[in-house]
Amino acid sequence: MPLLLRHLLPVLVLTGFSIPLPVYAQETATDEEAEHHEEIEQIVVTSTRSPRSFSEQPTRVQIFGSEELNEKASMKPGDIRMLLNESTGIQVQQTSATSFNSSIRIQGLDGRYTQLLRDSMPLYGGFSGGLSLLQIAPLDLQRVEVIKGASSTLYGGGAIAGLVNLITKTPSDEPEASLLLNATSAGGQDLSGFFSGQRGNTGGTLFTSYNRSDAYDPADIGLSAIPEVERWTVNPRLFLSGERYEFNAGINVAIEERLGGDMNYIENNSTAPAYFEASETERVSSQLEYRYRLTSGRELVLRNSSNHFDRDLNVPDFRFNGTQLSSFSEAHLLGSSASTDWVMGLNLWTEDFDQEEAQPGFDQTFDHHTAGVFAQLTRPLTNRWTIEAGLRFDDTSDYGSFLLPRVSLLFAPTLDTDVRIGGGMGYKLPDLFTEDAERLQFQNILPLQPNQLQAEESAGVNFDINHTIAFNNGLSLDLNVLLFYTRVDHPLRLQQQNNGLYRFAQPVDYIDTQGAEINAAWRWQDFKLFLGYTHTDVQENINSSNSDYPLVPNRLNTVLVYEVEDDLRIGLEAYYYGSQTLSDGTRSRDYWITGLMTEKVFGEGNSFFLNFENFTDTRQTRYGPIYSGSISNPQFNDLYAPLDGFVINGGVKLRF
Repeated sequence: MPLLLRHLLPVLVLTGFSIPLPVYAQETATDEEAEHHEEIEQIVVTSTRSPRSFSEQPTRVQIFGSEELNEKASMKPGDIRMLLNESTGIQVQQTSATSFNSSIRIQGLDGRYTQLLRDSMPLYGGFSGGLSLLQIAPLDLQRVEVIKGASSTLYGGGAIAGLVNLITKTPSDEPEASLLLNATSAGGQDLSGFFSGQRGNTGGTLFTSYNRSDAYDPADIGLSAIPEVERWTVNPRLFLSGERYEFNAGINVAIEERLGGDMNYIENNSTAPAYFEASETERVSSQLEYRYRLTSGRELVLRNSSNHFDRDLNVPDFRFNGTQLSSFSEAHLLGSSASTDWVMGLNLWTEDFDQEEAQPGFDQTFDHHTAGVFAQLTRPLTNRWTIEAGLRFDDTSDYGSFLLPRVSLLFAPTLDTDVRIGGGMGYKLPDLFTEDAERLQFQNILPLQPNQLQAEESAGVNFDINHTIAFNNGLSLDLNVLLFYTRVDHPLRLQQQNNGLYRFAQPVDYIDTQGAEINAAWRWQDFKLFLGYTHTDVQENINSSNSDYPLVPNRLNTVLVYEVEDDLRIGLEAYYYGSQTLSDGTRSRDYWITGLMTEKVFGEGNSFFLNFENFTDTRQTRYGPIYSGSISNPQFNDLYAPLDGFVINGGVKLRF
């Protein structure tokens, strides 16, 4: 911890256009404060499974509400990368130079350590890997909840770094119909629609979108920085309710074609030798949830999600295609008394991957399952202290059993200050679908050998302080400081052998990540200023020696917003990325990314928007080549900076 404290004084932070810092109400609040706190407390956090209000949660939860989602939908309507990447402590790492594949990094750890959920159920990851972030449009999202640090008690293996829970909109008494149209200077177009309604005990929602983009090469190097993409998405959901029950079910269908690589090949459909990366995907997933309130006041919740994901990946002289079938089933019981909330339940994960046309010796087909039981208790210890403690036991088909404790404490010394400290253990099963394997397009990778590998196991702790200051002139300041530390034992690595083939192994003893996130938000009349800094230090440790983990920048974020509610919004933002260690041991250069966002509201919730993203045209191709070798057989360098450069986008949002 002393190392972390040395980095606190010189830094300040930001999470986006609206920093989601919590405000905490007590009975001694003034009428004005109580009104403000009551508005905040209407937020019900889903990810913690506790019915307590947002302000009473011992677990630190970062929330992106409708305002943030609305702003980011104007800036990047086709996916949620920008929403996450511009948040403190979260980095969206691009893993492919030509197809735009990306993963979520929380607190410096690889994307495979973060769980991506939809309505608290897993639908992403696995074979879809780096495509998941690119296939989630934000228009039908009500909010996004982020928990940093081990969250395995409720969500099992894989939530070592944390989780991102996408909460979708539900129907209300007032019908909603919204339409978003967008176009970019890079040749992209987006059309999204969301519709919802409720009549009596029956309601429904429908989300549809069409997203396309031309291949785009701003550096004029002959390779696509943005691939040619066409994607269709449709997601209908049904909601039923009665005196004691609530039920909802939905299905999501997404079909996409993506082609990146040599621009001549893409534009002319050339058959001459050229580098390309072509991916065709089909996703059909379902979700259902049933809630029943017992006469005792307890609530029984049944959930199920299933996912059918088919992907056909083609690169020169190699094809990798297969189908992943996965499912998640859970039953849990919620109960509460005057002072205590609890949840206990059990769940089952299954995953089956069937590779088609596999070469002899390289068949990656597998199937495994995990069964788990869990319990969590939340209760106040005193008027100022609240504890949340949980325990999970998982039994896996290939890697044994795991016992995962977790505890969080909330201390509220004053109305305007609260402190949270929490820690827990987690694990991650060895998996073919890692970022390193994705970079190789799964070529020349030998199948996993469960009898020669063991699960990655982790332990971590977070320490979080929030403080709010209100000045007499209407100026307010929200401050948040988070310190974190996580250690992951025997991490999985993809190693090249003497024969040129790749094998999964565990040569590293452990990796640890430590750092600080600091957020500061000033608000005065129609102005908001957000500042932010993220410091992350990730080390690989082998035989008592350590080295820097690659592609982990320290970041400074600044955003100035002028907003007249229901009229005009103008935002100026700048993001500084510090020098990063690269895979070959060298250091990258540092850089800034700047942007300008404008939106004008007219009528009842309608608006025009125009955005200038990265208007200083920061690109890695300005600093040097992104590949070695020939353009027909490129060997790509590490990606540490944007490739798409300056892009303008604009459009209209309509409500009916």
